[in-house]
Amino acid sequence: MSNSKKRIAVLVSGGGTNLQALIDAEKNGELGNGEISLVIASKEGVYALERAANNGIESLVLPRKEYESISAYSKALADSMKAKNIDLVVLAGFLTIFDEQVYQAFPNRILNVHPALIPSFCGKGFYGLHVHEAALAKGVKVSGATVHIVIPECDAGPIVLQKAVEVKQGDTPEVLQKRIMEEAEWKILPQAVRLFCNDQLKVENNRVYIKGE
Repeated sequence: MSNSKKRIAVLVSGGGTNLQALIDAEKNGELGNGEISLVIASKEGVYALERAANNGIESLVLPRKEYESISAYSKALADSMKAKNIDLVVLAGFLTIFDEQVYQAFPNRILNVHPALIPSFCGKGFYGLHVHEAALAKGVKVSGATVHIVIPECDAGPIVLQKAVEVKQGDTPEVLQKRIMEEAEWKILPQAVRLFCNDQLKVENNRVYIKGE
């Protein structure tokens, strides 16, 4: 394990609750060899930018509408992170599409947290409350969260960590969303980041192996 800190960029589009979980984890020494070095927002004025400012983290706004194409946007995104020597990219509610330029710049170095147990309730259209609405409509007894490595195919990358959360009778999508955030997302996302930053993740044949756990 190298002594130099791994530099993390967190990509956000909204309030940044998962960003806050990572900030809190870093303060508590729970990100191992990682440090949050950059927050990139896809629009101005989101609360996640205030969270970054309040914690002395550099931030950048890259509004999609200012770029003529996904390709131009993706190049700007990849270039801005390469310029800051970013080692790990974490998608924390980042809702803007990017293309292979970002994947090529950061192969097996992009993590996402999804609010369900992949392969259930994932893929195109499954984001935000839609995930929990679908889980409740199906009548599942457990749901949860998954941290996975991001590949071009939506929600299909190798799974790093998963945590199950009980679905209770009478749950609304909002209640279930909050429980999954508190009991799963905010716990396993910092754990996965720590494992990456401590060089404990190995990807082989679309599977993640955790060393030394």
